[in-house]
Amino acid sequence: MCGRFAVTLPPEAMAQLFEAAPANDLAEVPNFNVCPTVPVNVCSLGDGRRRLTAMRWGFVPHWYKTPTDGPLLINARSETIAEKPAFREAARARRCLIAMDGFYEWDRAGGQKLPWFIHRRDGAPMVVAGIWQAWARGDEALTACAIVTTEAGGAMADIHNRIPVILEPKDWALWLGEEGRGAAPLMRAAPDAVYAMYRVGTEVNSNRASGAGLVDPLAG
Repeated sequence: MCGRFAVTLPPEAMAQLFEAAPANDLAEVPNFNVCPTVPVNVCSLGDGRRRLTAMRWGFVPHWYKTPTDGPLLINARSETIAEKPAFREAARARRCLIAMDGFYEWDRAGGQKLPWFIHRRDGAPMVVAGIWQAWARGDEALTACAIVTTEAGGAMADIHNRIPVILEPKDWALWLGEEGRGAAPLMRAAPDAVYAMYRVGTEVNSNRASGAGLVDPLAG
């Protein structure tokens, strides 16, 4: 799964990256420890154009009576996204792009959770596939998203069995739906050549940790 990530790309630069119109209330960056339920900046389609808006990371199905009425859905599995009632409509009609510097994942050695930071080898922002949902009950309303994951392969499989679906720029329009249907083949694991990983300190094990030092390679 993807349960934490880091993002430093300023909203203006992210809007330029996606050629999207930015909203006025975007999430603050940098954030080196993006946790579930916080706002993240997301590129989606609205009124026929790309828009960059802030969305809650944690998908809320329309039948939830409150945002916490059921499980916290931060990830959607690519293998079942088209059938799961929570995700299937969004998978067809409400797909989005989420940019990050990279994400954290953990393995265990001697019972201890040891974190890794996974990022693109070429230094470009890592753009992953997402889906989104608008939710409202009474006076409460929010827009929320989830990251699409798939079965990990290659080096990532040694750490965790899931990986976010990493999209290349040539695939962004298809994922968003600008180039019609047929985005399912994009939901695959990126080859090892796309990403690299290194150990980071256990400070990031806490969801309260912050600061650029969280992504520093672990000495030794």
